[in-house]
Amino acid sequence: MKVVFIGAGNVATHLATELYRKSFDIIQVYSRTLESASALAERVNAIPVTDIASVINDAGLYIFSVKDSVLDSMASQLPKNDGIWIHTAGSVPLDIFSKYTGSYGVIYPFQTFSKDRIVDWPDIPVFIEASDTCTLNTLQAIAGQLSDKVSELSSENRKYIHLTGVFACNFTNHMYTLSELFLKKVNLPFDVALPLIDETASKVHSLTPGEAQTGPAMRYDKNIIDKHMEMIEDDKIKEIYKLISENIHRMS
Repeated sequence: MKVVFIGAGNVATHLATELYRKSFDIIQVYSRTLESASALAERVNAIPVTDIASVINDAGLYIFSVKDSVLDSMASQLPKNDGIWIHTAGSVPLDIFSKYTGSYGVIYPFQTFSKDRIVDWPDIPVFIEASDTCTLNTLQAIAGQLSDKVSELSSENRKYIHLTGVFACNFTNHMYTLSELFLKKVNLPFDVALPLIDETASKVHSLTPGEAQTGPAMRYDKNIIDKHMEMIEDDKIKEIYKLISENIHRMS
């Protein structure tokens, strides 16, 4: 199957590379900048393009992996064709393509991607949705070559999966960033937190998140909480600490 990628970011890079490894024929990679398009195109033996009007119209699959805010605009500019159009976004509805084509869908891999990090594709949950049964069967076959954990999921429910990812991944990683700030105050490397981080993540494989919760907010040790609040100089970070501590206690 001939495949065109619209976008060359983290998700596109991992998805295109894995599809190429599974013998899909990646024909073109579109990006606004030649540097980005070329970087991915080189990995998958494709042609880089920076003018969406020059995208070929005889591919079987067009994969949009761009920012949510530009997805509709990109779709409106793509030359008309008979291929399947899919996007990879967590919070964008299936029917964003309904104005432009008759066969469309979603392949949403529930994972965090960084370009130079290897991921274990067979273990990644992949959620799919499609405009019709025939397209769904095609996406099932494609996603099945990527992952052993493929499920059909509606746009409405997929939004909650995306929200889960923001809390479990994006927000958690930001907490690592804040932790690093405090370690720098005493000239310690972030490495000292890694055993704690690893054990915290490991525990929820066998305990519920509620059962795994520990710390001063869990037992609402106000003396410790107040001391921590005094130590935090940044008002925004102080507010984060306060709100999260209160919510942990509320839900304990």
